[in-house]
Amino acid sequence: MHVHVQAAEGEAKFWLEPEIELATNYHFSRKQLKELELLIEIHYDELVNSWKRHFGC
Repeated sequence: MHVHVQAAEGEAKFWLEPEIELATNYHFSRKQLKELELLIEIHYDELVNSWKRHFGC
């Protein structure tokens, strides 16, 4: 499972399992990546549940 983040500043992909981990980053700063990771942690259950619903897992 993974999540893509797109914004005017850049684009990134984070793995959700087995743990939250940055997969790719295009132009986000380290500070922005930390903020994104925190948001993913806060919304982790929602993201995983949405992934499972979307992909029928």
